[in-house]
Amino acid sequence: MAQTPSNMLPLGTSAPNFNLPDPVHNDKKNLSDLKGEIGTVIMFICNHCPFVIHVNEQLVRTANTYQPKGINFIAISSNDVVNYPQDAPDKMALQAEKLNYPFPYLYDATQEVAKAYDAACTPDLYLFDENLKLIYRGQLDDSRPGNNVPVSGKDLHHAIDCLIAGSRNDKTQNPSIGCNIKWK
Repeated sequence: MAQTPSNMLPLGTSAPNFNLPDPVHNDKKNLSDLKGEIGTVIMFICNHCPFVIHVNEQLVRTANTYQPKGINFIAISSNDVVNYPQDAPDKMALQAEKLNYPFPYLYDATQEVAKAYDAACTPDLYLFDENLKLIYRGQLDDSRPGNNVPVSGKDLHHAIDCLIAGSRNDKTQNPSIGCNIKWK
């Protein structure tokens, strides 16, 4: 299991716009329509990565907790589906339904969106404020498959709580660790 860290996009970066297919609803979704009133979490995930599988339930709980508070969540898979067919759009739709994703799970076939965000791994998490300026990037928490640290979402939760409260997040932002994005 490869362990690739986030590239840590500079804070203050504007969120690159996108218009991507949503395999669950068979339509396209763009950032402008999906952004949250207070903030937006963009997550690069996939179906097969053990790091994503490890945190999936917490991602769903986190989204269910914060979406009613004005924080929208968007998941994107950018993996090469020729070599990783388990990440294909039809399998993404099944995964989203099976896990009751309360957020759209979009497919980045060209990998242009992952490149625009400088995404490196799955999961790779980004929190943008109401103006789509980056205020957090990195890990969900310290838990990894096999390290016996409970999955809590504490790092992302703290960043979101600071945004909602209008306070500065002074905690160190640690990179996420996961499988590398499967580039073409």
